[in-house]
Amino acid sequence: MKWPNTLVAIRHGQSAYNVQKIKQEADPTYVEFMQAYDRFEEDPEKNRDEALAIAKLLHAEGNYRFSSGDHDTPITAEGERQAEVTGRELANILPLPDVIMVSPYLRTRQTLGHMAMGWPELSGVETIEEERLREQEHGLRAVYGDWRIFNVMFPDQFELRRMQGPYWYRHLQGENVPDVRERTRSLIGTVIREYSEQDVWWITHHLTKLSLRANFERFGAEEFLRLDEEEKPVNCGVTIYRGMPELGKDGKLELDAYNQQLY
Repeated sequence: MKWPNTLVAIRHGQSAYNVQKIKQEADPTYVEFMQAYDRFEEDPEKNRDEALAIAKLLHAEGNYRFSSGDHDTPITAEGERQAEVTGRELANILPLPDVIMVSPYLRTRQTLGHMAMGWPELSGVETIEEERLREQEHGLRAVYGDWRIFNVMFPDQFELRRMQGPYWYRHLQGENVPDVRERTRSLIGTVIREYSEQDVWWITHHLTKLSLRANFERFGAEEFLRLDEEEKPVNCGVTIYRGMPELGKDGKLELDAYNQQLY
């Protein structure tokens, strides 16, 4: 069989950004901005000034921007707990992996470290930092902390995103969804070439996990966005593909569990 025996993809534990987003959405000024942004979307020429004034205020306050890059975002104490419990529970349902590929971002590396506290034998498994597992790059938008604030402040980017839609729109100096799918597809090829009939884990991110499933199941843009809206990956959610050597000439990977929460 050309496929691994199992391919397991695990999202990182709760991160500082995840917590910050919850606080942001409860902020009265941000709530006011969201209402203004809805009006801006309906009539950009008429309502931009109102949304822009609040966007500038939020940007100047800087309460919801990180001073470091996305790659340096840590997990929280809750994320540590999620990871440790997930590691402990996985020891009961999966074999010890032959290799663990982990995104080089801080939150994924920390997640793996705490999973090993729950399943100590993971510490002895070959571990590879794999850049193709990183989260989608949001480019200049990251400076503004929110894509809507960015869109109000850069009307040409707003128009471009509205024309292309959230699937095809490429963040300025960043990536779009097909970019992430392409590098995920490349990594699948590496796994087939180097880890046939082995047990492989990926410790990764939200959009990379969606891209893995979308590539295997050949989702188009509409189905990808539906999955992201209705079945969004949870922190430390576990997705399991199992190799089925009896299916087809070279076998096949079949989805066994998606977005399973073990904590």
